[in-house]
Amino acid sequence: MFMVALDNLVVSTALRTFAAEFQADTTDLQWFVNAYVLSFACLLLTGAALGDRFGRRRLFVLGIAAFTLASACAFADTSGELIAGRAAQGVGAAAVMPLSLTLLAQAVPDRLRSLALGLWSAVSGLAVALDRSWAARSPTASAGSGSSGSTCPSRPWTAPPAFWQTAEFRLE
Repeated sequence: MFMVALDNLVVSTALRTFAAEFQADTTDLQWFVNAYVLSFACLLLTGAALGDRFGRRRLFVLGIAAFTLASACAFADTSGELIAGRAAQGVGAAAVMPLSLTLLAQAVPDRLRSLALGLWSAVSGLAVALDRSWAARSPTASAGSGSSGSTCPSRPWTAPPAFWQTAEFRLE
């Protein structure tokens, strides 16, 4: 859930780099952000309804799998590939976000539910807050390439910065 909330915003901090790496125009830059947001927002209620119909845990796991697989858009070579990958990430996120909350409410006893929901909200808020502070210190948020090594030696720092920011955050 933390990564879903972070990924919603992290691309906006890397738009300048995307413009340089993809020779993207303003329309492409808007779609890099909007592809995720639109698919996420349009399918949010659908994700919750499908979870009620086919099983919350099953759809939650499918949402995580879809979100994770779509994160391969970090290796996109064209603007179109990145936009398609971001839209696929939004589809996965639309299942993860509402179902994480319902699964949490279902798993926690009544007396601790308000605490659990407060922590769930805090984690979402933390992702929003960390997006800006993370971008300020990340070498990949600036235009051009970073130089501090990568986990993908065949393509060091050529993947879009949003992926590397996410990968760096997971490793730290």
